[in-house]
Amino acid sequence: MQWESWTMNTEMEDEEKLDAVILGASGFTGKYVVREFLSHLERPDGQGQRRIGIAGRNRGKLAETLRWAAQGAVPPSIPIIEADVTDAASMVALCRRTRLILSCVGPYRLYGEPVVAACVEAGVDYLDITGEPEFMERMEALYHDSALLSGSLVVSACGYDSVPAELGVIFHARQWEPPSVPHSVDSYLVLESDKRIVGNITTFESAVLGVANADELQKLRRSRPRRPKLQVPGPPASKAKSIEHQKSIGLWALKLPSSDAAVVRRTQVLLSENPHGLPAVNENSDLVEKRRKFWSEVKPLYFGVYLGSKSLWSIPRTICIGLMVVLLGRFSWGRSLLLKYPEIFTLGQFNKMGPTEEEVRNASFKMWFLGHGYSDGSRLLQQGSKPNMEVVTRISGPEIGYATTPITLVQCALLVIDQRQSLPKGGVFPPGIVFGPTDLQERLEKRGILFELISKKTLS
Repeated sequence: MQWESWTMNTEMEDEEKLDAVILGASGFTGKYVVREFLSHLERPDGQGQRRIGIAGRNRGKLAETLRWAAQGAVPPSIPIIEADVTDAASMVALCRRTRLILSCVGPYRLYGEPVVAACVEAGVDYLDITGEPEFMERMEALYHDSALLSGSLVVSACGYDSVPAELGVIFHARQWEPPSVPHSVDSYLVLESDKRIVGNITTFESAVLGVANADELQKLRRSRPRRPKLQVPGPPASKAKSIEHQKSIGLWALKLPSSDAAVVRRTQVLLSENPHGLPAVNENSDLVEKRRKFWSEVKPLYFGVYLGSKSLWSIPRTICIGLMVVLLGRFSWGRSLLLKYPEIFTLGQFNKMGPTEEEVRNASFKMWFLGHGYSDGSRLLQQGSKPNMEVVTRISGPEIGYATTPITLVQCALLVIDQRQSLPKGGVFPPGIVFGPTDLQERLEKRGILFELISKKTLS
């Protein structure tokens, strides 16, 4: 195995840089990202291999991750880089090594900003898998203007949070062919498994910290310049029910305060400000026309997020867990208890070990999108007119945290590596506005994440 120190010659030429580095590679999710990336080292044009590295604080653990990810084969000869997010010099040195950093270091509230800051300063691109709205919106507030100047493309939520939601809403909106017009769509996530599957403690810690700092998100939003309100034709969105039964898709559902809603809303607002999407670094007239046509088919709509279940009896369990996190997460002693005994306070849904490989292999998800709108846009001009059309779409794929998340992150990374000139020059953005017009959906479908139109019908 090839061993390389993270200390670098500061005069390294650009062509010697790595294409990407996976930071936090020895973490629970990071190791699955490494495994996924190893199957994509060969370039599709036959021009050799993509050059990647893995990084983290412990060289021994990184080496073990590489052996694990190789799945019994001889581990590939890729750089192992010692890097610590609490050491600014370490982050500067890491950015000198690569064009792109994939950050798997969470909770991002605690460890994310130093990586973003270093990437923006160095003009290096950045992707992560966070589902923490306060972190994402704070990074946009602090670093967007600087990223525009340095050419650093910073895109958060490139894992299950929130690529399926982003692409799912875009895919759904494009099913409303003129003269029909969408008005609202709600997503319903259903987790399926032959075996019980648990979540990793880092994911749970992010949720606990999100509850503890909920007021910070509201303060941040109030402190920022007010942006134009999203304009959706038709009546205001109906008030969401906390619990509902959707007969159209055969599910009971519980309303969730999900990061997906915040991320999709950011993309929709950006699209209202940039109706033709974001211009790429280098695009010819054909690409400009393609981008304009793509976004012309994506109309604004209201979006809500639910956790779905075929049985009503699973809803009280989820409510119980949520109440314990909300009530205890407000106090330092409560957070300490939650993180010390996650198995108890989540009724076995999270633990410090995370799921086994067998549990990951046996799990899957379905994400339904139930949309309502108008069969003809002219009905919007009729006073009191209500939506008279329903469209159902669905995304399905493997386990969300350690199978789907590595797939979506790696495919976003490959687009940045191979098609950088076709993406925005720089800035801090959600994934939908950046990757929507690309072939990301087709790439995901090749990796087993399917997009389907289930039904269209006119309502009586």
